[in-house]
Amino acid sequence: MLWKKGRRSDNVVDARGDDMGGGGGMRFGGGKGLSLGAILLIVGIGWITGQDPLQILGQLTGQMTEQTAPTSQTRQAPPANDEQAEFVRSILGDTEDTWGAIFQQAGRQYKDPTLVLFSNRVNSACGLATSATGPFYCPADQKVYLDMAFFQEMTQRFKAAGDFAQAYVIAHEVGHHVQTLLGVSAKIQTARQQGRQMEGDGGLLVRQELQADCLAGVWAYNAQKRLNWLEPGDIEEALNAANAIGDDRLQQQGQGRVVPDSFTHGTSAQRVRWFKTGFAQGQVGQCDTFAAKNL
Repeated sequence: MLWKKGRRSDNVVDARGDDMGGGGGMRFGGGKGLSLGAILLIVGIGWITGQDPLQILGQLTGQMTEQTAPTSQTRQAPPANDEQAEFVRSILGDTEDTWGAIFQQAGRQYKDPTLVLFSNRVNSACGLATSATGPFYCPADQKVYLDMAFFQEMTQRFKAAGDFAQAYVIAHEVGHHVQTLLGVSAKIQTARQQGRQMEGDGGLLVRQELQADCLAGVWAYNAQKRLNWLEPGDIEEALNAANAIGDDRLQQQGQGRVVPDSFTHGTSAQRVRWFKTGFAQGQVGQCDTFAAKNL
């Protein structure tokens, strides 16, 4: 993939190296715990004022967390000499260009998401997440979160190597952002509150994920049409990645059996099919997985 043809996005923030998870215990600025003297002082103030010392400590801890916890908004852009980060900026930049044009053609305005690079764990508006979660999109803050160690895991664990396989992962998460802008995510949340079936083969979560795969295919088609940056084998890389992370394959590898009732993303065959559907013509209208009788 000739990814260097892509425009670099300015919406990538670098939160790698930050400990954003708390880690237990009270923390003061710089990651140092409250000293014993400080705690005794607070206890003394409590006795003098008649307040519960634990309540004072709780209030102080909340204030310190709010004031000192690192947030992705305050992070800087990744260094220019970080080629892997440059790759992410290039792919995100092209998703911005592609979806901006598609939305404009439909008389709508596309709002660029922010992509947060993190390591080990990160605090999002959707809660604390670790690297084990994998790449994810949070509709509450409209940000994509990515620990690039996942790309190494794709190669080693899933046998899904290649730069276009990685691009597919980013495009899939951006697909969830497109769903948020189109109102799909809100409808899913409403359905959840109404008690409708979410998990399972054919459930709403599966349909939502397969639509994101299809939207990744829509991006790939339009990006290729504009930049002509795909090389022989690139599409196969994306299809291999989609195949590698299907629910059935992951369950078979992890627990030795397939449990369709617990599906959340779709089978390998379904994920491949919907990416190919989006890539065939690059039309968003082809991605209505919610109306499809057969996924």
